[in-house]
Amino acid sequence: MAIDDGTTGIRALIFDEDANLVSRAYRAVDQIFPRPGWCEQDAMEVWKKCVEVMKKALSSADIDAKSIEAVGITTQRSTNLMWDEDGKPVYNAITWHDTRTAEMCNKMNRDRKMMAMRGIGKIFKGLSHMAPSMRRRVATARLITAADISFTPVPSLPKVRWVLDNVEGARKKAEKGQLMFGTMDTWLLWNLTGGRQHATDFSNVSATSMYDTFKLQWSSIFLDIFDIPEEILPEVRETAGDYGVMDKNILGEEIPITSMVADQQSSLFAQGCFNEGEIKCTHGTGSFMDMNVGDKPAASVHRLLPMIAWRINKKTHYLLEGMINTTGAAVEWLKENFGVIDSVEESEKIAFSTEAEGVYFVPAFTGLSSPYWDAHASGVVIGLCRRTRKEHIVRAVLEGIVYRCRDVVEAMQTDAGVEIKSIKADGGASRNNFLLQFMADMLNVKVERPKMLDATGLGAAFLAGIARDYWKEDELLEKRKVDKVFEPKMDEEKRERLYNGWKKAVERALKWHSPAC
Repeated sequence: MAIDDGTTGIRALIFDEDANLVSRAYRAVDQIFPRPGWCEQDAMEVWKKCVEVMKKALSSADIDAKSIEAVGITTQRSTNLMWDEDGKPVYNAITWHDTRTAEMCNKMNRDRKMMAMRGIGKIFKGLSHMAPSMRRRVATARLITAADISFTPVPSLPKVRWVLDNVEGARKKAEKGQLMFGTMDTWLLWNLTGGRQHATDFSNVSATSMYDTFKLQWSSIFLDIFDIPEEILPEVRETAGDYGVMDKNILGEEIPITSMVADQQSSLFAQGCFNEGEIKCTHGTGSFMDMNVGDKPAASVHRLLPMIAWRINKKTHYLLEGMINTTGAAVEWLKENFGVIDSVEESEKIAFSTEAEGVYFVPAFTGLSSPYWDAHASGVVIGLCRRTRKEHIVRAVLEGIVYRCRDVVEAMQTDAGVEIKSIKADGGASRNNFLLQFMADMLNVKVERPKMLDATGLGAAFLAGIARDYWKEDELLEKRKVDKVFEPKMDEEKRERLYNGWKKAVERALKWHSPAC
């Protein structure tokens, strides 16, 4: 069984020995918006609905809890909270997209220690352009990464400081060791085990900004800057391993809990991206592209995120992650705002029916993230002429999503010094055949789409299974079921001509700063 706690809901999924989905149950989780820019969840509601979906998944398939070999947990990374020894949260869980700590982050970025780190990092970053191999040596990779390091409201680090500063009595309790911190995986584990386990894994902790992914230890520098006591932090364990057993009172059985993994890393594992250069791309509202860079961390000169993919049997795998703000949201814009399609599915048929005819769409509704990092970039439709029709714009929107994917992949290859080997696409927007075919064409690599597009739950199940020898790691690729493979069909001259046009379109979108947006 996999427990998948997402941003808007929680689900339980049960898989059989052939990795077929046997049962699934889902409950939405309310989002709480106390003020503009704030977003919270009631952690007790999340826990209550976690129990509900586990019971529902079992009853729907008429499965007894005794039949469950193990449980794995995957969650939404940086959403976090603190609770006391009685299991009572001192404040709601603050979600990853809450922005209340923006000003705090700006202040901390001006801290002398941070300025000194960035200054040293910039020296090594400059040297790495002449000696790219520096990006794959642990000591120098850590220093190169420091060149662009800055605090943002997304990770757990500033949120913890906010609670300690703003919730009455929280800091005193924390200093006395009477509070526990955790991302949502840690919170669910603590409750599932009746308060006996306070732990997380390497993949989740690498997304908190509280952990040094190069040294594999809590970051004393960042904890010191934010004045966070280390006593509240969970134990960090292997991604597939022993997390105790579920309290018998929950489902009637003491079921082993044998994996904890962050959502994007779980998807990477489910897609079988076990080797250097293998990439998974999750197309949803936005897109997350993650490249396995092997057993050595890679520094990024393009400000991609170096993170831990997983740690199994004392061996750590690393990844580079690039985020694309707008994917499914761009297609929704065609339907809801622009009114040129009646359904998102219609975009595929229209795109196949025509060429873009020189029209480019830069999907910068909320700026441009990796590798441009321009918050003031604006969405652009360019290349219009008298013969331009709505069909050209529809195709240009889908092509624009793929061009953004190529931007990220090229940055990954440069930073990691690793050649791309394959792309495995999942997420709801990957149902669009045109999107994945153009992706294969523009990146000149085959793109695989699995039968199960919601890969996060499968990854958690795979990891839980290998920890129990239910599956062997080398068997997992056989268990993964492929729906369709998209092979590149475009010639090199056309590929580069189109991409060069895209780069010119991006130049027009940068630093626009539209007041209306």
